Amino acid sequence: MANEKKEKKEVAKKKAKGPGLFARIGKFFREVFGEVKKISWPTKKELLSYTLTVLAFIVLMSIVIGVLDFVFGKGLSLLGTL
Repeated sequence: MANEKKEKKEVAKKKAKGPGLFARIGKFFREVFGEVKKISWPTKKELLSYTLTVLAFIVLMSIVIGVLDFVFGKGLSLLGTL
């Protein structure tokens, strides 16, 4: 009788503790794969358009930063000669 109570308490403890480490890891990856299936991937045309937009922006910003660097460099060199 005492053994039965002890076994019931141990089983109840394990159930209260929740799933084990590997069960939680497995659940995590199942949920991740489920979410990845819901992703709306861009078409090749959209991807090319987005890529070209980003590259154009990078080139434009590089030019702006280069011009500002040149102007501030010249301005500081003029201040240094005064």
